[in-house]
Amino acid sequence: MRENAAMPDATRPWVTLADDSAIALGPLDGRYRGDVSPLVDHLSEAALNRARLHVEVEWVIHLCAAGAIPGAPTLSDAEVTYLRDVVATFGPAQIAELAAIEAETRHDVKAVEYFLKRRLGRAADALGDGTSLPAASELVHIFCTSEDVNNLSYALTIRSAVHEVWLPAATALADAVADLARAEAATPMLARTHGQPATPVTLGKELAVLAHRLRRQLARIESDETLGKINGATGTYGAHAISVPDTDWQEVGRTFVEGLGLTWNPLTTQIESHDWQAELYADVARFNRVLHNLATDVWTYISLGYFAQRLSAQGSTGSSTMPHKVNPIRFENAEANLEVSNALLDNLSATLVTSRLQRDLTDSSSQRTIGVAFGHSLLAIANVTRGLAGLDVDAAAMARHLDANWEVLGEAVQSAMRAAGIAGATGMADPYERLKELTRGRRVDGAGMRAFIADLGLPSDVEQRLLALTPASYTGYAERLVAHLD
Repeated sequence: MRENAAMPDATRPWVTLADDSAIALGPLDGRYRGDVSPLVDHLSEAALNRARLHVEVEWVIHLCAAGAIPGAPTLSDAEVTYLRDVVATFGPAQIAELAAIEAETRHDVKAVEYFLKRRLGRAADALGDGTSLPAASELVHIFCTSEDVNNLSYALTIRSAVHEVWLPAATALADAVADLARAEAATPMLARTHGQPATPVTLGKELAVLAHRLRRQLARIESDETLGKINGATGTYGAHAISVPDTDWQEVGRTFVEGLGLTWNPLTTQIESHDWQAELYADVARFNRVLHNLATDVWTYISLGYFAQRLSAQGSTGSSTMPHKVNPIRFENAEANLEVSNALLDNLSATLVTSRLQRDLTDSSSQRTIGVAFGHSLLAIANVTRGLAGLDVDAAAMARHLDANWEVLGEAVQSAMRAAGIAGATGMADPYERLKELTRGRRVDGAGMRAFIADLGLPSDVEQRLLALTPASYTGYAERLVAHLD
């Protein structure tokens, strides 16, 4: 027993990894960092703190410029530049300093306030003893509850992440789908409804449907409002009004919020109600779901042989044991990441719109997952983009499936019979039933379909049109419908 006890534990024969800060817990900061790293400059903790610092700086500048508080200094251009440089130079050393302050305050927004006050206290080193900034220290965070700073900071970072990172990537993907749709507008393809052969389409038209759906959601996302407020502890301007009663604090707040490029929300509790966030996340989730539909459809077309995958575009190894395989891993990866993204986006949309009475802190924790939600969506977009770029259309495979399913012309024939009967032709009774008897559960080849058509007694022009028809040419307006993308 003693000998066995000295042996290594067979269930854990490794050293601990927890103390290595370079090892990521989640895949977005590990395996997939390269695909999502642009979001770090917007939706990371550091980016949020930089935005908080930006809001605090601009609040000081705004109060001084508006003359909102008697005795507040008129800032010189050099002093304004100094304040804004505090934000512009916020980098690794400043992030570490802020973290050290927060370790003492145990409050993230208060730590930002103290960080900025330190900079005002040191302003004379850069601007000379005549600067008014050290004396203006109490303007920092005046009349602000933490949520005044937080709601504006989240608004700024979410808006920039969406418009500078996520939307360009999503738009480029939608454009790539549209380009492929245009290129394949005339390529006939057997449709499948309920998984069964159905009226033919073109590959381009089907891709155009998806591109159009994606673009509709992008248009909604691009026009979504981003709201903000700065009205105090319970949304009443109570501290403002009692301290400086002669200032129109609603106007000061409105112009400040709008000066940040946001839409002013005049009616809130302590928090900005987050309805705009819920609306945005619902729209992004809907885009994700359309993209998920695209990924599953393209995956299916690959399995049918309609798309061939170029090995160099998908990766060097298809299967660890079956060397012949090229797996559609880009589209499968996208499916999974879209599902994770939507789980978070749906949760945010559902929960952020509720806050107990005038304030609770559930939103504080929830909003820390915003970057993760967008990260998984961005990763999916990157995978689908790369996946599409690695596909070649196999029109011959589609042609073989079309030629093997002449029964899909049953719809065309029975519809032409109905129209001819309405126009006065005789012998056109029971067209649906007659075609059902010919085609349901049966395979009909070209010769059999043409023989059936020739025996119907159709008007000559109708008969000739139907005899010339093939599954590959029975695509209606499909090719021209792709032009709606333009």
